[in-house]
Amino acid sequence: MEFSAGRSFLFRVPEGEELLGFINEFARKNNILTGTVSAIGSLRNPKIGYFEESKGEYKIIELEGTYELVSLMGNISLKDGKSFAHIHVALGDSEGRLWGGHLVEGEVFVAEVFIQELLGEPLERKPQENGLALWSVENLNSQQP
Repeated sequence: MEFSAGRSFLFRVPEGEELLGFINEFARKNNILTGTVSAIGSLRNPKIGYFEESKGEYKIIELEGTYELVSLMGNISLKDGKSFAHIHVALGDSEGRLWGGHLVEGEVFVAEVFIQELLGEPLERKPQENGLALWSVENLNSQQP
């Protein structure tokens, strides 16, 4: 699909907020239907997920303590008719080890977020046989040459 750049947002999430919920609510309040998201900062007691293909569900990894948000990247599209952020993170511990996966939740210590709105036909996530909610391949392929 083809998009053009819309509005750009750069903001800091208040300490103590749950990051994923805050980003979802921000997108909904600002009517962001499609976009990209990135961030840096630190999270307390984050939960990340790894999708176990054989089980069709996420294995949740619960981390204790404060972790450096080395990288956060993701996208915003529609799910069940509402703006939905799909986010992956790389989290560093106090020993310099890295943990990564799908962000399930995390309490903000510090979070600086950038959202780039994309204008065009909205993408919508729909449940698939593999247990994931994904964009329709048919819609994406119809835009290719």
